[in-house]
Amino acid sequence: QVQLVESGGGFVQAGDSLRLSCAASGRTFSNLAMGWFRQAPGKEREFVVAISFTGGTTNYADSVKGRFTMSRDNAKNTVYLQMNSLKPEDTAVYYCAADLFGSGRSRVPRDYDYWGQGTQVTVSS
Repeated sequence: QVQLVESGGGFVQAGDSLRLSCAASGRTFSNLAMGWFRQAPGKEREFVVAISFTGGTTNYADSVKGRFTMSRDNAKNTVYLQMNSLKPEDTAVYYCAADLFGSGRSRVPRDYDYWGQGTQVTVSS
């Protein structure tokens, strides 16, 4: 079993930055590919970015490429999502997810085995 706890969400203005964190516990973190997804009201959960268990491979959605950066610190069992140049359309609940023994390339929610509770990001224009 893996427990994931996100933090770092908030209310910001367009153009601002935020950094989300996701702390994992309960299983060897280095066996986990990790991903960030988001879900806006009335919309389906959307892939944002995924990272391999070594951190050597990342896979971004086109909508965030060049603005968001995902990283991981295996010594701290934590992944991060640095979000720059935020736009109102980035407003959503952001979820951290773990894919046990995954490649870090999956964009499909059903491929992920564990999920955090989510953290709200609101970007005002």
